[in-house]
Order: sequence, then structure tokens, then C-alpha cells
Amino acid sequence: MANEEVKGEGYEVKYAPDSGIVFFKGEISLGGPKDYAPIVKLLDAAANLAPPILTLNVQELSFLNSSGISMLSKFVLGMRKKKSQLVVLGSKAMPWQAKSLKNLERLLPGLKLVVE
Repeated sequence: MANEEVKGEGYEVKYAPDSGIVFFKGEISLGGPKDYAPIVKLLDAAANLAPPILTLNVQELSFLNSSGISMLSKFVLGMRKKKSQLVVLGSKAMPWQAKSLKNLERLLPGLKLVVE
């Protein structure tokens, strides 16, 4: 996988292939799909490696705008065609996460959501 990290002003998305975890940090408030393309590319590349478990760790993501939630939702929908188990780790300390992440379970019934 060529690009394992996407950085921008105030945020970072990093894939750790050894653990199969994509870490999100900071505040992501990009424009639309075009602006989210590098993150989508990273997520797709991680999913295409087909790890047994792919984990999205958003515990340190303090903000994600509606375009970002839409991007994440589309990615989760795309995981229906993959063999990997998708796990999403959230934090109760981030108020937006409990409600927004819960919706991902509806998109992918096999998704494991852990908000602590």
C-alpha cells in the first residue's frame, strides 16, 4: 500500500497495516467528495488488503462534518462486498460519535461498534 497516511490542517488519518487499524485524529471539516478523495483512497486501499478485521479508530476524532459522515457511510456500505469484519471504535468523550456512529450499524449489520 503506497500511501498509508493523509494529513491536512488539523487532522490526520493513518493506516497501520500490521494491526489493520485506520486511526483518525483531530477535526475533519472538508468541502465535499472531491476533498475527501484522499481519505477514501486510503480507506479503500486498506479494505482491498482484506485483513480479517479492519478497524476504524475514531476515538481521537473530535469533529467530522456531514460530508465526512457521508463519506464514512459510503465506505461502510461498500464493506458489504468485502470479507473483512469491520470494527468501529468510538469515544463517549466525543458527543457527536454515539449518535452518528450508531447509524453505521444500520448500513452494515455485521459491523461491530464499540463506543467507550
